[in-house]
Amino acid sequence: MPSEEAQRLLDPASLAKVAGLVVRARMIVEGSITGLHRSPFHGSSVEFAEHREYVAGDDIRHIDWKVFGRSDRFYIKQFEEETNLRVQLVLDASESMTYGSGAMTKLDYARTLAASLAYLILGQHDAVGALVFDDEIRAEAPISQSRSHLQDLVTILSQQSGQDATDIGQVLANVSDRLKRRCLIVLLSDLFDDQDRLVHGLRRLRHAGHDVLVLHIMDPDELNFPFTRMTLFEGLEDLPVQLADPDAVREAYLVEVREFMRSLRRDFRNSGIQYQLADCSLGFDQVLREALVRRVGGRK
Repeated sequence: MPSEEAQRLLDPASLAKVAGLVVRARMIVEGSITGLHRSPFHGSSVEFAEHREYVAGDDIRHIDWKVFGRSDRFYIKQFEEETNLRVQLVLDASESMTYGSGAMTKLDYARTLAASLAYLILGQHDAVGALVFDDEIRAEAPISQSRSHLQDLVTILSQQSGQDATDIGQVLANVSDRLKRRCLIVLLSDLFDDQDRLVHGLRRLRHAGHDVLVLHIMDPDELNFPFTRMTLFEGLEDLPVQLADPDAVREAYLVEVREFMRSLRRDFRNSGIQYQLADCSLGFDQVLREALVRRVGGRK
């Protein structure tokens, strides 16, 4: 039985908010074409992958009549090359992601975004996988286009608790080594790590031909620093505890955060990486809609 957390990520009311959105490729990715895509591969030279149940609009030439004869149901033959878009979700579950000023922590918010993306991608008959990391990869679900794969994905996404520091650069290097075919990589993280190593890891993925989308998960407290009274700030990921008057540090803090985000945007733009701020105070459907519309328009 799915866990309570997995059931929450697949809440029908939440998924209804993203219905109608489309995840598109911005470039040629292993036979994919820009826009909502049809495979250019046909014939017996492609490798059979699996069957899926026929739905209205499918090409009847791909119906497996032998299976129909045995089961009296229509099934479509799926071939590996018919997966027009392959998506690898990469979720940061490090300790800093456990902060949350509202109903959801950053990790909860990122999980919901990831589960919604997986739902959209599988609904397009495209393929998606997920891995969860902190200072190393902790859990992984392989890339697949089976609709039944959704439950496996949300189980992987929901079981990580966020206890350790992060090493995004090293994890991205491992992701690059694991992927044998080009795909769209979606990184969901607060990006609190060494910026040079982070950018180097993402550039390595781009140089390997992957399309990259970064969803920068930030809590509104981190963006606005709304604290007013003397506050004990507890550092996550081995950072020190600090007692401070918020009024004395607010301006310097906000300057640092804004410069951090400007620097990230600049580096990503120069590397052909799409960046989208995911403010946890906004509806996750709003964040996804803006990111996916930007993909159509080609803006970074």
